This record gives sequence, structure tokens and C-alpha cells, in this order.
Amino acid sequence: ICESTLKVAEFLKGHAKVAWVNYAGLPDHPDHALVQKYMGGRASGILNFGVKGGREAGGRFQDALALVTRLVNIGVCKTLACHPATTTHRQLGADEMAKAGVSEDMIRLSVGIEHIDDLIADLDQALKAA
Repeated sequence: ICESTLKVAEFLKGHAKVAWVNYAGLPDHPDHALVQKYMGGRASGILNFGVKGGREAGGRFQDALALVTRLVNIGVCKTLACHPATTTHRQLGADEMAKAGVSEDMIRLSVGIEHIDDLIADLDQALKAA
């Protein structure tokens, strides 16, 4: 899962529809050295990224997913995606979301055990739909 998550993070980092990627397994993350030191270079199976286009694009991305399940859980064997601005944090105003560390464009992804090529294909088609 950690290897797949790193590949997903690298893919997202280079995608034209992605504004930012937050994953400690990437060399530019502030905690990358700690991941190397304490976790053997395996950051986790969870990452966040921003879809260009804000809240609406994030919602369209989530709606377009085919393989990845739209669910607010994390840490299971199946890949899950959540757009917090329209799900878990939808009742909060902009200031409250910012205080919670949630942006309108943010997608939380919990990577599972599906084949990496299938995951990337689904993420790519969903980003194109966003």
C-alpha cells in the first residue's frame, strides 16, 4: 500500500489538474526525513491533494470515480476517496474549514491494494472530468 501511495502521489504531483499534493513520502514534504529515519521510507497509505477548480471540481472528481470508492473511512484494503468540503466538513464555514486544515479543493485518498495501473487510470479519468 505504501509503495502504491508513493506512486499515486508522484502521479498526482505531475498532473495538470492537481494544484498540490501533501504526502510525507515525497522528498519535498517537511517530514520526509522523519519518514526515512523512523518508518523505513514508507510514509503511509493516506494522502491529500487539491483539485484545480476548487469545491465544484472536487465534487466532480469524486463523482467521476469508478474503481475508487467514495467513502469517508480510511485505512482499509480498498482505495477510498473523500472530498471533505462536500462531505465530512460540509456544515462548516470557510473560516472553520481553514482552522480544521480543510480546503475547498482537498481530496483525501486512502490507497488500497488494487493494481497501481488501475488506480492511476481511475484517478486520471476522474481528474479529467473535474
